Amino acid sequence: MRRLLTTLMILLVVLVAGLSALVLLVNPNDFRAYMVRQVEARSGYQLALDGPLRWHVWPQLSILSGRMSLTAPGASQPLVRADNMRLDVALLPLLSHQLKVHQVMLKGAVIQLTPQTEERRAKDAPVGPSAPTPPSDEDSGWSFDIAKLKVADSVLVFQHVNDEQITVRNINLQMEQNERKQAHIELSSRINRDQRDLTFSLVADLDASNYPQQLSANISKLDYEIQGADLPAKGITGSGTFAARWLEPQRRLELNQLQLTANDSDLQGNASAVLEDKTQWVIDLRSGKLNLDGLVAGNSVTNINVQQQAQQQSALPRPIIASGGEETNYQSLRDFTAQVNIAASSVVWRGLDFTDVQGAITNNYGLLTVSELMGKFGKGSMSFPGELDARKSQPQLSFSPKVENIEIEPILTAFNYPIALSGLLSMEGEFTGDILSAEAFRRSWQGDANITMLHTTMQGMNFQQLIQQAVTRSNDDVQAQENYDNVTMLDNFSAQANLNNGELSLKKMVGESSMLALTGSGTLDLVKQQCDTRFDVTVVDGWKGDSKLVEVLKTTPIPLRVYGPWQKLNYSLQVDQVLRKQLQSEAKRRLNDWLDKHKDSSKAKDVKDLLDKL
Repeated sequence: MRRLLTTLMILLVVLVAGLSALVLLVNPNDFRAYMVRQVEARSGYQLALDGPLRWHVWPQLSILSGRMSLTAPGASQPLVRADNMRLDVALLPLLSHQLKVHQVMLKGAVIQLTPQTEERRAKDAPVGPSAPTPPSDEDSGWSFDIAKLKVADSVLVFQHVNDEQITVRNINLQMEQNERKQAHIELSSRINRDQRDLTFSLVADLDASNYPQQLSANISKLDYEIQGADLPAKGITGSGTFAARWLEPQRRLELNQLQLTANDSDLQGNASAVLEDKTQWVIDLRSGKLNLDGLVAGNSVTNINVQQQAQQQSALPRPIIASGGEETNYQSLRDFTAQVNIAASSVVWRGLDFTDVQGAITNNYGLLTVSELMGKFGKGSMSFPGELDARKSQPQLSFSPKVENIEIEPILTAFNYPIALSGLLSMEGEFTGDILSAEAFRRSWQGDANITMLHTTMQGMNFQQLIQQAVTRSNDDVQAQENYDNVTMLDNFSAQANLNNGELSLKKMVGESSMLALTGSGTLDLVKQQCDTRFDVTVVDGWKGDSKLVEVLKTTPIPLRVYGPWQKLNYSLQVDQVLRKQLQSEAKRRLNDWLDKHKDSSKAKDVKDLLDKL
């Protein structure tokens, strides 16, 4: 045991002595010019190192530098700046004049991908070969290799020409690569923009063995969290995995085997893009559940639920200065083509639960065609094919909705229409507009549609009760069945609808049930939420009393006008006029019968004069 300890102590002394001798005999500044030459020869970039280089022995033999910068040829600003740089090097190669770098670490780095840091060549510069051949390591007597890269607490500034800058902060990157140019990457960072904060971390395996012809990456872990303006109060959190590949000859980016979650939503599929002057997208996505309400701020979804209203108040709205206003001319559609197919088993939007949703959308440089957008709601179905033409300064939208047996009550609630109406709606029509939003549909769209409804119930007004009560107050010969339900029910209803800049006209309204039948027409002001409708209502059942009068009432339409604000409707009836006409008709009938029997009476002339006045 004593001999073993002695041997270990001797080895330790030799190691310390060797390292000390290396530090004393080898000056790290001898590598400065070599590193600058190698970087310039291999990439054309200018490496600048401020201050002297120095050794750092424990726990890893390293070369430390002060501030460093890396500048592209002709650029006005450095591409990379760092407060300090550490090169972890191998010991044994140093003895044979070889610099083998295991890891490069940058701390407090600022990486700028902006127009000022891009490579710029002089106009009169000679055109050289596209890929300069680096000098051979054997010729120079030195070798240069990097196995690891570490970046800590750094910043990336990204900007396209004439676009807003995006700053990526708190970058922590750990990369290891082998001799086959296959790298393992662990990255975490944070992006803040427009009062939104994105924090993410990922683990990926990068294959650059065929670079620059091909570059592929397998992202095995991606975790993210987004909080801020126009987002839910608790933000959006999720994870994902996907495989990415870049094909340089085709300028093609592929995303395959995409698995993404966002709160309680999920998304799977593939996507690809050809990055030319006009980008070409091909997207195929699927989802088990897509909760759109859980991905936007509470005040973006209309719902009367108290708990959701509390969430709306805590959500942070996006400030006008950050949003810059919403795009209403859709000019961005002119910059690319796209083919998008999406299928979702469940979609939640404005509190509405849709199932079996399918969509097929294409964009051809501003002509967006929705060839298929369909789904099921309850026991019904709906389809919204259409087109958005943004190729001119004024966009044009046209849609041809087809709805079959959709329960109308939750639809009205979702879009904040205070109409207490329920029933199964079927509709087929054509509508046009210039902005795709619920508010624009209320105010500036036009179109026509045929509407039918089954098992309709309108709360707040009982047409049958109104008419029967008015009749019984005017005539004691008839009574009505007691019905205290404040509701009008129809087994079926149909109408022709015309929408014109916020005014919905309803013509040829026809409805019937076991108790009444009606016809009519009217208008609804969608902006002011007011209506003015006129009906001819015939109560066909529920009468008692004088059989002749009851028979007349069962076949006599009673004029009824319903008007005013939707939440406080008014009505007017013309029952007295109808009864007066009925009495006049009955009087005429009886007088005519008397004349037929008493033509030779001295009073016949007086009775005939009375009939003429009636």
